[in-house]
Amino acid sequence: MRSTLALARSFDRPVRLLLVNQLTINVGFYMLMPYLAGHLSGALALPAALVGLILGIRNLSQQGMFLVGGTLADRLGHKPMIVAGCGLRTLAFLMLAVADSLPMLVTASALTGFAGALFNPAVRAYLAQEAGARKVEAFAAFNAFYQLGILIGPLVGLLLNAVAFRLVCLVAGVMFAVLTVAQTRALPKGDRPRAEERRSVLLDWREVFGNRPFLLFSLAMIGSYVLNFQVYLGLPLEIRRVTGGELGVTLVFVVSAVLTIVGQARLTAWATRRWRPPQAIARGLVLMGLAFVPVALAAPWAGSAGTSGGAAGVLVLLPVLGTAALLSLATMIIYPFEMATIAVFGGRHMVGTYYGLYSTLAGIGIAAGNLLTGWALDLGTRAGLPSLPWLALVLIGLGCAAAVVALDRSGRLAASSRAAPATA
Repeated sequence: MRSTLALARSFDRPVRLLLVNQLTINVGFYMLMPYLAGHLSGALALPAALVGLILGIRNLSQQGMFLVGGTLADRLGHKPMIVAGCGLRTLAFLMLAVADSLPMLVTASALTGFAGALFNPAVRAYLAQEAGARKVEAFAAFNAFYQLGILIGPLVGLLLNAVAFRLVCLVAGVMFAVLTVAQTRALPKGDRPRAEERRSVLLDWREVFGNRPFLLFSLAMIGSYVLNFQVYLGLPLEIRRVTGGELGVTLVFVVSAVLTIVGQARLTAWATRRWRPPQAIARGLVLMGLAFVPVALAAPWAGSAGTSGGAAGVLVLLPVLGTAALLSLATMIIYPFEMATIAVFGGRHMVGTYYGLYSTLAGIGIAAGNLLTGWALDLGTRAGLPSLPWLALVLIGLGCAAAVVALDRSGRLAASSRAAPATA
C-alpha cells in the first residue's frame, strides 16, 4: 500500500485529485448498487423480471452512452463532464431514496447510468492528458484507488443498509453532492480544443470508426472483459454450487481488491522495465486465460453444495480463490498499458471519444459473453462436464493474447509502444 501511495504522491495536484475523485465515486456507487436488487425485490416487492429490467436499464444507459459522454468531454472539456456526471448521480441516488413507482425507479436508474457515461470517459481522458509521458504509472495508481473504492463501498453500505436502504441512498447522494461541489472548486479546467481545431461530431465519429488498428485492438480485448466479468457471474455460481453459501463470493472481491491495492504499483513498475505495452498486454491476457485452470481442474472433484461442509467447504473454495487471485494479477498487468494504448490512439483532442467507443464495445462484448458463458455453464451441468465452461474461458484468454501479438507484429500497435517510459 505504501508503494501505491508513494506513486500517487509523485504526481501533480490534478492527477492526485482525479485519483481521490475515483475513489470517492466508487465508494458512493458500490455502497448502494449491491443492495439495490434486494431493496427492489424485498421492500418494494417487485417481481424478478422488473428488477432485471431496472438494473438492465442502468447498464444500458451507461454502456450505450459512453461514446456520447466521451465526445462531449472532448468538445466541452473534461471537468464540466465530470462535474455534470457527479451532479446527475446525486439527483439519481436521492430519487432512489424516495422512489416507489416503476416510472420513477426507471428514471432514477437511467440517470444513474447516464451519469457514469458522462464522467467515466472524461476522468480517463483527463488523467491521460495530465499524466503526460507517465500514463502507464498514472493508470496503475488509478486502478489501485478504483479497487479501494470497491472494497470500502459495500462495507459502508452493509452497515447503513442494516438501518434502512433509504439511508444508504441519502448518504451516497450526499457524497456525490459534496464531490460535485469539491470538483467545481478544486479541479483545474484542463485543455480542450480551440475553436479553429474543432470539427463536427460526425467527422470525429467517422475518424474513430475508421481507425482500423483501434477497432481491431478493441475487438481483441473484448474477451478480457468477458473473463474479468466472471467474478460477478461464473465464480459466484461455482461457489454456490460447491458450498451452498455466499461467504466465498465476498472473499473473491476481498482477494481481488487487496492484491490490487497492495501490489499494483510494484507490478506495473516491474512490467514496464521488461516489456513494451503490447507485450505486457499479451502476457497479461495469457495469464488471464490460465487463471481459469485451477477451477477447471477442481470442478469435477468439487462435488456439490450438499457434500461440501466444514473444512471441506473451505478446501473447495481454494481453486476459486486461486482463479480470482490470478485474474487480479492479470488485470493489474493489462489495465495500465491498455488504457495508455487507447490514449495514444486518441491523440491530443479525441481521447474521450476513443475511450467512449472502447467502453461501449466492451459493454456489448460483456453482454454477449455473459449469454454464452451462462449457456456453457448450463451445458456443462447437463452434460456432466463441469470443467467445460472454464476450459472455454482459458481458450478465450489465449485467443485474445494471440490476436494482440498478431496486431503487434503487423505494426498496428507500434505507436502504443511509446505509451510507457523505459523505466518506472
